[in-house]
Amino acid sequence: MTEALPTLWFVLIAVLWAGYLFLEGFDLGVGMLMKLMARNDTQRRVLLNTVGPVWDGNEVWLVTAVGATFAAFPHWYASLLSALYLPFLLVLLGLIFRAVAFEWRGKRDSDAWRDRWDWAIAVGSFIAAAGIGAALALTTTGLPLDVNGNRVGGAFAWATMPALLGAVAVVLFCLVHAAAFVALKTEGSIRSQADRLFRRLLPVAMIPFLGWALLVQVGSGTVVTWFVVVLAVVAFIASYRAATVGRDGRAFAGLGVGMLALIGSIFGAAFPVVLPSTLDPAFDLTVQNASSSPYTLGLMSLVACFGLPLVLAYQAWTYWVFRRRVSEASIPAAHAVTAL
Repeated sequence: MTEALPTLWFVLIAVLWAGYLFLEGFDLGVGMLMKLMARNDTQRRVLLNTVGPVWDGNEVWLVTAVGATFAAFPHWYASLLSALYLPFLLVLLGLIFRAVAFEWRGKRDSDAWRDRWDWAIAVGSFIAAAGIGAALALTTTGLPLDVNGNRVGGAFAWATMPALLGAVAVVLFCLVHAAAFVALKTEGSIRSQADRLFRRLLPVAMIPFLGWALLVQVGSGTVVTWFVVVLAVVAFIASYRAATVGRDGRAFAGLGVGMLALIGSIFGAAFPVVLPSTLDPAFDLTVQNASSSPYTLGLMSLVACFGLPLVLAYQAWTYWVFRRRVSEASIPAAHAVTAL
């Protein structure tokens, strides 16, 4: 049983990252659409209202994924985050500016004031998506690690083509995922805009994600993981067909299923390696040599059995409460916040 615990936690961490990309994906994408799609302040407020009740809860998945990595695989955590110190610092700054902008944007009735915070939301969302994409791509394709798990090379040794591919893949996925979400959650002209954007972007946006998956498959894929990649392509085709006939829910679900399948194929092909070394395969970090003690993993498993269902239930309830569509007609006139 204790020998299976590292594998269990590798699967759980993969699920956490997949959940983060699914939930925070449309969240970050909506932030970027603030400047890419919305035509006026009312439409930007509609976009904000689609994610307003859930964006901070979605970020919990990132905290949980990184925290679980720290507790279950401390060597993986230490090697990855120290090697990617600069990208993760930018991700944190992007998330901080984005969170502040969500809270402060409406505190003053000024176009210039709102425009500055809109840029903070859009740029912060882009940086966060790109940084997470680069980090996930590198943890599945490799970093220049020595026998002690330390990065070899300068501060930008991580800046490779796989990192760029992962960054582009996640940014484009967030944009198309947000378009599907906005089409599902809004009414009127902004829904039509999002629907058109989704159908135009989907055939192109998922190519880098598929490229990332195929890159990992070529190196270490199995029959099962290759089959999962095929299922992902089928899900994307089904999502596009659903969008063409106005089935917003099915289009959103199909895109999400396709992304989850690709993430599953990527982590499945990488297993049992959690962080490959591009210098020598003998330096790879695996689920066995990077994991915590069996006692630690057993205690974590016990806590997760109680905590994870509660978190999932609460978040599902939140989405159910705020399930109704948002329209421009439901947005009140802008006003300034006055001090008491």
